[in-house]
Amino acid sequence: MKILYFTLVLVLGDQITKFLVKGINLNIFGLIISLPGMSYGSSIPIIDNIFFITFIENPGMAFGMEFGGRLGRSLFTIVASILIIYFIYLNRKEGYYLKLSLSFILAGALGNLIDRAFYGLIYDYAPLFQGKVVDFFQINIPDITIFGKTFTSWPIFNLADLYVTTGFLMIILGYRKIFHKKIKEEIIDDKNLSPINKEEEKYFK
Repeated sequence: MKILYFTLVLVLGDQITKFLVKGINLNIFGLIISLPGMSYGSSIPIIDNIFFITFIENPGMAFGMEFGGRLGRSLFTIVASILIIYFIYLNRKEGYYLKLSLSFILAGALGNLIDRAFYGLIYDYAPLFQGKVVDFFQINIPDITIFGKTFTSWPIFNLADLYVTTGFLMIILGYRKIFHKKIKEEIIDDKNLSPINKEEEKYFK
């Protein structure tokens, strides 16, 4: 379960970047943490007309997607995170590729969950589990019109969203490697292979 330490590092990275963008003033047992942050809606160009740091907040899921209420989304994320941790435990003896991809997804889920669960209390604008997610990465794209609506920018996102996307892409691109390896090991470990299974085995050599 050492992979969970990597998850923790990713979550810390996500939260630090959000505090830098939103700003924060905390006094924790005499330790004062004060960051000015950005004004809401302000934007800092990084790559001219392409990439910006733009501070917004949204009540939804990754990339601003929404379903259900804020409390429902928080509870869904908690359940999903528990299931991912359990799945990582079940596959603790598997190769690092699968565990790493799950770690990215878990870190993304936890990163945005912290926003929704605690930011309302920390910044004093909403009760527990009613907070909004801090987003700030903005990438402009060529104008695209879909169903009469024109999009000039990819939905603004954060590191947590990027983690989730990375994890799912790793699974999609590497699923053959992950599951074919597992099938091969099951075939080789079977001491009573039928003739049909022996014929199948050659495809995994």
